[in-house]
Amino acid sequence: MKILKGCLLGLTALLSFANVNAQTLDEIIAKHTEAIGGKEKLSGITSIRMETIMHIMDNDAPTTTVILNGKGYRYESDFNGQKFIQVYTDKSGWAVNPMAGAEAPQAMPDEQYKAGQDQIYITPLFDYASHGSKAELLGKEKVGGVDAYKIKVTGSNNIATTYYLDPTTYYVIQSVRKADMMGQPVDVTTTYSDFKKTDYGLVVPQAMALDFGGQFSMTGKVTKVEVNPPVDATVFDMK
Repeated sequence: MKILKGCLLGLTALLSFANVNAQTLDEIIAKHTEAIGGKEKLSGITSIRMETIMHIMDNDAPTTTVILNGKGYRYESDFNGQKFIQVYTDKSGWAVNPMAGAEAPQAMPDEQYKAGQDQIYITPLFDYASHGSKAELLGKEKVGGVDAYKIKVTGSNNIATTYYLDPTTYYVIQSVRKADMMGQPVDVTTTYSDFKKTDYGLVVPQAMALDFGGQFSMTGKVTKVEVNPPVDATVFDMK
């Protein structure tokens, strides 16, 4: 009886800890949601268009990103007169990458598609469960001088992205995800800064720094953000 009682007490404690942990995760994400615009505003976002100047190998590359929330993501960049395109939809992905010898659109390998598929969501932490994703709070970890909350989100395709949130602002200040670079898997670490509120009320980082597994890096500066612009879904078609 004592052994059984001890087991039951242990199980109760474990369940209580799991419940507290889940509440803590929900609380952090709720504060993040409020910090970047609030539930009502985020629920009303159907699309976004961003213009960015990426700085790559001492060159500036004008870049446009269009997202139709939950449906499609298109990234298009002009680097030294060459056009680079990456497209993800809720079903497949394709790319144009002259540096890899692909100047015509090419369907993405399945692993590459899975690694970037979650980019079709404009606000990945907000309402993540409706995307078929699961989230875990993994405590805290230093990001620069910030003791950031560490949240791992695993999508329906079993690909995980880790987000680091500033406990003061509740903004995502860094994310880490797997990606394919010339056929090799790498961790892509993106650090965000210079957060500003758009006319719509969505808070967006205006500066970012990307590191591809220590092999390659680039920075970006957002120059324009449009929330809920009209988007022709055919821009995600491979053609």
